[in-house]
Amino acid sequence: MAQRSGLEDPERYLFVDRAVIYNPATQADWTAKKLVWIPSERHGFEAASIKEERGDEVMVELAENGKKAMVNKDDIQKMNPPKFSKVEDMAELTCLNEASVLHNLKDRYYSGLIYTYSGLFCVVINPYKNLPIYSENIIEMYRGKKRHEMPPHIYAISESAYRCMLQDREDQSILCTGESGAGKTENTKKVIQYLAHVASSHKGRKDHNIPQESPKPVKHQGELERQLLQANPILESFGNAKTVKNDNSSRFGKFIRINFDVTGYIVGANIETYLLEKSRAVRQAKDERTFHIFYQLLSGAGEHLKSDLLLEGFNNYRFLSNGYIPIPGQQDKDNFQETMEAMHIMGFSHEEILSMLKVVSSVLQFGNISFKKERNTDQASMPENTVAQKLCHLLGMNVMEFTRAILTPRIKVGRDYVQKAQTKEQADFAVEALAKATYERLFRWLVHRINKALDRTKRQGASFIGILDIAGFEIFELNSFEQLCINYTNEKLQQLFNHTMFILEQEEYQREGIEWNFIDFGLDLQPCIDLIERPANPPGVLALLDEECWFPKATDKTFVEKLVQEQGSHSKFQKPRQLKDKADFCIIHYAGKVDYKADEWLMKNMDPLNDNVATLLHQSSDRFVAELWKDEIQNIQRASFYDSVSGLHEPPVDRIVGLDQVTGMTETAFGSAYKTKKGMFRTVGQLYKESLTKLMATLRNTNPNFVRCIIPNHEKRAGKLDPHLVLDQLRCNGVLEGIRICRQGFPNRIVFQEFRQRYEILTPNAIPKGFMDGKQACERMIRALELDPNLYRIGQSKIFFRAGVLAHLEEERDLKITDIIIFFQAVCRGYLARKAFAKKQQQLSALKVLQRNCAAYLKLRHWQWWRVFTKVKPLLQVTRQEEELQAKDEELLKVKEKQTKVEGELEEMERKHQQLLEEKNILAEQLQAETELFAEAEEMRARLAAKKQELEEILHDLESRVEEEEERNQILQNEKKKMQAHIQDLEEQLDEEEGARQKLQLEKVTAEAKIKKMEEEILLLEDQNSKFIKEKKLMEDRIAECSSQLAEEEEKAKNLAKIRNKQEVMITDLEERLKKEEKTRQELEKAKRKLDGETTDLQDQIAELQAQIDELKIQLAKKEEELQGALARGDDETLHKNNALKVVRELQAQIAELQEDFESEKASRNKAEKQKRDLSEELEALKTELEDTLDTTAAQQELRTKREQEVAELKKALEEETKNHEAQIQDMRQRHATALEELSEQLEQAKRFKANLEKNKQGLETDNKELACEVKVLQQVKAESEHKRKKLDAQVQELHAKVSEGDRLRVELAEKANKLQNELDNVSTLLEEAEKKGIKFAKDAASLESQLQDTQELLQEETRQKLNLSSRIRQLEEEKNSLQEQQEEEEEARKNLEKQVLALQSQLTDTKKKVDDDLGTIESLEEAKKKLLKDMEALGQRLEEKALAYDKLEKTKNRLQQELDDLMVDLDHQRQIVSNLEKKQKKFDQLLAEEKNISARYAEERDRAEAEAREKETKALSLARALEEALEAKEEFERQNKQLRADMEDLMSSKDDVGKNVHELEKSKRALEQQVEEMRTQLEELEDELQATEDAKLRLEVNMQAMKAQFERDLQTRDEQNEEKKRLLIKQVRELEAELEDERKQRALAVASKKKMEIDLKDLEAQIEAANKARDEVIKQLRKLQAQMKDYQRELEEARASRDEIFAQSKESEKKLKSLEAEILQLQEELASSERARRHAEQERDELADEIANSASGKSALLDEKRRLEARIAQLEEELDEEQSNMELLNDRFRKTTLQVDTLNAELAAERSAAQKSDNARQQLERQNKELKAKLQELEGAVKSKFKATISALEAKIGQLEEQLEQEAKERAAANKLVRRTEKKLKEIFMQVEDERRHADQYKEQMEKANARMKQLKRQLEEAEEEATRANASRRKLQRELDDATEANEGLSREVSTLKNRLRRGGPISFSSSRSGRRQLHIEGASLELSDDDTESKTSDVNETQPPQSE
Repeated sequence: MAQRSGLEDPERYLFVDRAVIYNPATQADWTAKKLVWIPSERHGFEAASIKEERGDEVMVELAENGKKAMVNKDDIQKMNPPKFSKVEDMAELTCLNEASVLHNLKDRYYSGLIYTYSGLFCVVINPYKNLPIYSENIIEMYRGKKRHEMPPHIYAISESAYRCMLQDREDQSILCTGESGAGKTENTKKVIQYLAHVASSHKGRKDHNIPQESPKPVKHQGELERQLLQANPILESFGNAKTVKNDNSSRFGKFIRINFDVTGYIVGANIETYLLEKSRAVRQAKDERTFHIFYQLLSGAGEHLKSDLLLEGFNNYRFLSNGYIPIPGQQDKDNFQETMEAMHIMGFSHEEILSMLKVVSSVLQFGNISFKKERNTDQASMPENTVAQKLCHLLGMNVMEFTRAILTPRIKVGRDYVQKAQTKEQADFAVEALAKATYERLFRWLVHRINKALDRTKRQGASFIGILDIAGFEIFELNSFEQLCINYTNEKLQQLFNHTMFILEQEEYQREGIEWNFIDFGLDLQPCIDLIERPANPPGVLALLDEECWFPKATDKTFVEKLVQEQGSHSKFQKPRQLKDKADFCIIHYAGKVDYKADEWLMKNMDPLNDNVATLLHQSSDRFVAELWKDEIQNIQRASFYDSVSGLHEPPVDRIVGLDQVTGMTETAFGSAYKTKKGMFRTVGQLYKESLTKLMATLRNTNPNFVRCIIPNHEKRAGKLDPHLVLDQLRCNGVLEGIRICRQGFPNRIVFQEFRQRYEILTPNAIPKGFMDGKQACERMIRALELDPNLYRIGQSKIFFRAGVLAHLEEERDLKITDIIIFFQAVCRGYLARKAFAKKQQQLSALKVLQRNCAAYLKLRHWQWWRVFTKVKPLLQVTRQEEELQAKDEELLKVKEKQTKVEGELEEMERKHQQLLEEKNILAEQLQAETELFAEAEEMRARLAAKKQELEEILHDLESRVEEEEERNQILQNEKKKMQAHIQDLEEQLDEEEGARQKLQLEKVTAEAKIKKMEEEILLLEDQNSKFIKEKKLMEDRIAECSSQLAEEEEKAKNLAKIRNKQEVMITDLEERLKKEEKTRQELEKAKRKLDGETTDLQDQIAELQAQIDELKIQLAKKEEELQGALARGDDETLHKNNALKVVRELQAQIAELQEDFESEKASRNKAEKQKRDLSEELEALKTELEDTLDTTAAQQELRTKREQEVAELKKALEEETKNHEAQIQDMRQRHATALEELSEQLEQAKRFKANLEKNKQGLETDNKELACEVKVLQQVKAESEHKRKKLDAQVQELHAKVSEGDRLRVELAEKANKLQNELDNVSTLLEEAEKKGIKFAKDAASLESQLQDTQELLQEETRQKLNLSSRIRQLEEEKNSLQEQQEEEEEARKNLEKQVLALQSQLTDTKKKVDDDLGTIESLEEAKKKLLKDMEALGQRLEEKALAYDKLEKTKNRLQQELDDLMVDLDHQRQIVSNLEKKQKKFDQLLAEEKNISARYAEERDRAEAEAREKETKALSLARALEEALEAKEEFERQNKQLRADMEDLMSSKDDVGKNVHELEKSKRALEQQVEEMRTQLEELEDELQATEDAKLRLEVNMQAMKAQFERDLQTRDEQNEEKKRLLIKQVRELEAELEDERKQRALAVASKKKMEIDLKDLEAQIEAANKARDEVIKQLRKLQAQMKDYQRELEEARASRDEIFAQSKESEKKLKSLEAEILQLQEELASSERARRHAEQERDELADEIANSASGKSALLDEKRRLEARIAQLEEELDEEQSNMELLNDRFRKTTLQVDTLNAELAAERSAAQKSDNARQQLERQNKELKAKLQELEGAVKSKFKATISALEAKIGQLEEQLEQEAKERAAANKLVRRTEKKLKEIFMQVEDERRHADQYKEQMEKANARMKQLKRQLEEAEEEATRANASRRKLQRELDDATEANEGLSREVSTLKNRLRRGGPISFSSSRSGRRQLHIEGASLELSDDDTESKTSDVNETQPPQSE
């Protein structure tokens, strides 16, 4: 499908000739004949007309030849009308069926139209010839066009994806699927060609078509696009090959990801590959070639290069199976040059190219190595090493080491390495595996190198378009493992299509609430996908295949058997119907039923490799080869099933190399989060599944576009279409389902507002004037349009349409608009025509007048009287000339006056024009500044978006890892359950075989088990007691530390209080802040009440628990009367321990609460101190103003007396307040004393509990000594089953340790959850406050928009980090769930043990009867007892070793916990940084508020000044004002008192919360008294200053009127000062921006440290794994102990083994026979199929004989087909031989692996059964004890005469044992209570975690709301910018007025100075002086009012307003 160079018209291959389609004759013919489609074997479907209906059958007449036939009604398919012929979108067909789709595609194909839309698909049929539809002219034709505007084309799909990416900012993907040879790769190239042309820069587009003369890359624009286009030839050379179907078939899948920047230009690309068919490098089928690069190298290399690479002829290489096969129309030599040129363009160096070609040559040399079989042995030898020398020369290896590694590799046997000789078959297999692995690594390196060349993004790409070129769904007769992977991929892609195109659609329908029935098309693909990929319950195909790869004896047949066993009942799985079937199993995919043959699946999945040669390659002297193999050798963990000594026929595959790092080269595409540990055994199936999940995750995040490629025939002939082949592909590609989906749903939808705006023109009168809801308006419009109700649905916010409806509405709209335009044009033309007509009429009338005048003149010119008249008439005008002159003079004067006016106006306009130009320049400068700020903000947004994308990728990686870990955990759990069931079966068999021997030994076993159990339980109790004492000491140390910290914090609080008292000097108007403080105090009181309620609840709970404990004590006391005193002490000990633990926990909770309260109080104090600093600055400003006006008069003295009276009243009020404070302090002291008493009582109780515990410990130690003496006596009754009991005890210890660890972890997790919850609440409150402030000041923050955005984006990043923390909490929850599941499993095991105990009881009753007969066996049992004692000692030593290992594990666990705490500290540091940022934001908000207040203040001052200038008040008015100001000052002092009261209450509450002592309260009281005294002195000073100001007012009030002009000038000066302040603010803003940048850098450093901590965590996890391995070694030692028990079973196992071997041999022989028979049947069937194909070809030849004149070509084609079939038969025979030899090798290999795994399973089963039985061991022993007592009584009666003395002694000992058992039962009950309590705590923790999840969801919603608010703020900011421009214009106007006023100000200032001098001398005062005095008073008043109004402004603002006052 390449571009053709001919002059053919490209439109013929794009556009349809509609004249032929709309022929009325064809329409009439279709209507008359009732044409339908009927099935046809030859054409797929044929046209026929219905003649007659007979029941279920119909008589039809074929349209082609007129033959009649009977057809079933169900087989008939409807035919579309002729107007739908060659329709571009098949979704528009009225009759949608297979026949119509096939007919449409066939018609278009035969017309040269290869592209057709199919709903949401684009279907492409390979034309097998060059078409002229891919030129640059065609690209320009499709560029910028919508899909429906142009005919179908791959360019239209590419254009729509590109436009959607740019408009919606959404990543796009184009998925090209289809069979081999369908044109996927070519269409992918065309997509890349289109995007490279459209998305490159202009220079790059010009240079794009210039061919490169030299291979060196040229640096110019467009180089990236050229490299992107040149990547395909390189990949095709190394990854494509010639097959039977396709001359250039891609033997790998690829996903090309092209990155674009914000403007739509290409900035980089990345290529990922899937499933390279590396086996093609070793062998090829007949008429097929290996990869192109081999032929290109051998054909195109020069002589020098051939000698360097040691190249030979085509026929000299064994790996080129068919020699040299040329490709028609192509030359390998030319292709080699093109490949080399492409590598140069991509930037490959000469050394890299030479190294790659060396590796290619070495792959060919691998095939030429030949081995021979030695005469006497099977050992292989290399008779000639010439080829090996060539190979080692190319790869840089030593020849001797290479031959040794191939012929006698070193393998590990146990702990040693031995050399093992290889057979000829094994050596050949190893060489082929090495060749395949080498080529695969070369291909991977090549892809990585291309990606490196194309990667220009540096994470700056805004979005990308991904192009997926992967093999489509294919159904062969028999399908192998590769086909399963391809079909699995297509299942996932089809599921993506269904989900994208319909499931999401229907979900949107439901959200919108439209009438819709949820439709299932039968395309739920999840069952089939689960069948393939499910990890467990039951495992899928890939999981079972991986499982079988671990077993040594597993074969393909065992895999199939296990698959049938596990999945036999699955709905999508089918077994072979007959034994003779060739297929092993069948899977029902969405495209049909597929038969699979499981030959060599295990080998393909494992992909084994000889690691001896891999080591040599890693150590190669060639750097390139060593780099290819560098990841393969380090830290190899060998696969377990290759560790044993190999058999005779075992191939040298002792390790799977390379599977753990197959994706190593492409790590950069998905990040390093997916790195697997080296040495981890990973199969091909696992790796492919992982890469597929990554691909699907990428595709789900994109908007997909689907392209389905179809192959028309297998003969590669142009113009031929095989109907059955195309129908199969249509079904496989899901084309028909896609059309149905598109037609059933409502693919088009539009918002109400847009629908109304766009289509209201079609319904002009449907909607009345005025406001109407969008939904109602749309309903009215739809009714007016009279649409069919089935064509649309109206939702909540959108209106939905079926396919084609919107296109119809668009056409109607276009018609309507054209009608309107035509009407408008008609009106215009009519107006112009009428105007021209009127003009013509006027011209006609004028012509008539002229004609009349001319005729009259001709008549009168010779008349004498007319001549007299013409001569006299001029003389009559002489008398009127003077009048006319006067009139002209008057007109001249008027014109001159007008001219002077116009000139004046012109000058004024010029002046205004100059002013406007100046304003324009100023605005341009401001605009430039704003644009720079906007550009900076845009860059910042882009960086944040890139960060967001990186974090999202990391999040996706983490989520996929979590899913994988869950799947693995599930698999292990299932394996554990299977092993447990297997172990139970084995134990039942063992019990049956041992029989009577175990029954006789049970009596001794039970007694000894009881004794040993009690000893170990006593040791456990001692250990627990010591642990509790240590924990108690730790808790006391922590309490002491907390108390010391509290003391330090209290001292800090005292210092802060002193500083606060000194600074609280003068308090002004703080009403707003007082309200805020009252609100916070109320909230604190609420929180305090809440905490008090919680403490009371906790105390009630403690009281209830104590009551329960008392009841338990009473019950225990009743039972203690029957027991000894030692048991009572044990009970008291457990009770005291529980109480002590409760007290400690309660104290910890109280300490945590106190710390939280202390921190909150600290924050409030900091806030108050900040307010005090602001107030002190304002006070200093007021003092400076008051000092300027300190003159005194008599009137002010009177006012001073009044002030003194008011101060005295204030003093009284303050004294009353101090009294109230003292009373409150006394109450606080009392409360504090009571709290201290309660704490001391609790501590004393804890000490008492400790003393009691120590006493109980001493008593227990004495009891232990007594019991030890008794145990020595009772050791005579032990039996042989002592080994099992010891194992159970060990498991019990482990479970106890696990329970204790679980409890500790639960407590820690609960604490962490509470801390996180508190932090999240704090942050949420801070976020809400920030949002409120943003809304309040948005309109005034026009110039500061970018800073606000930055701060809010930083907050968003913090919330993302919090979400990451919540994900960590979820992981911890999952760990808790796993612990709970283990506990449940242990309970189930306990129930099973109870059942076994019942069975043992029945056996004991039988033994009672046999004891009388078997007394002689007692002596032999005593001897066995001595042996058991020795075994007990050995086991004790081993148990001590195990305890040491356990202690090591505990230490590592503690270390991990400490590191986790360090991480939490780092997290707190991050939060502090965020809080600092929020504080800076608050400061910024304050600056904004100050600016706003200053502007408002200036406006108020101007209004006030004008009002006062109009008023001419006298001295009485000024006195009234002074009196009002005095009252205001009084109110201010009252407010100050209220504020002091509030502060005192805050101090009281804070001291109550923290719990300070009485001494500190007294200090605070003294500080408050000092504060009151200082306030009194300051009040007196202020009163003096106020009186001085009043004097100044009275003196200067009279001079007010004279200062009016001066005040206006002062206003203008203040405006200038305002401008200066604005500049200062802008500077501060820039400084804040710099600080924000620093904060961002700190944040980046913190993120880096966080990543480092995560890496450390991973290292710690690796250490934990090492510790687990050590634990496994301990378990292995225990297994060796179990080998003693197997001595009794040896004989039976040997007999079974011999029987199993014979049975296995017979089975294997039967399997071989069956496989041979199946192969023979397969060959026969293939022969029969070839015969049928031959007959079919002959029929086709006969049918085509009439059409083809020369049939020689047909005959040659048949002969070629026959030869191909014969070659296929020969090839199948060869493959049969190879498969037989491979099967033998696999059988030998898997036998050994299964033996090893069986042994491992047996050991694992024994361990797990012991773990299950451990819980109820004590109860079993108790029951056995009671039964032993009954038995002993019976024995006493039976053999009373012989053994009376011994039985009496035994009875006494048994009584003691019973008492001990009852004591143990009580302890067990106490332990159960503890467990129940811990379970309750766990439930509470789970509830808290669920709440945290809900909070996290709420925070996400809040973030979304915040984003919406941000958008609103942006709009408001734009409005504010407009207001700011208007305000600037008004300010400039004021500036001009201010300039005029400054001139007058200078004259007035001189008058003021003269007036002041006269006043001092006492001279007369003029009117001008009074004016000046009045003005100055007003300024001072204004300044005072300024300070009152703007309480939050800084002293600098006030000082800047002082210069005019000082004048």
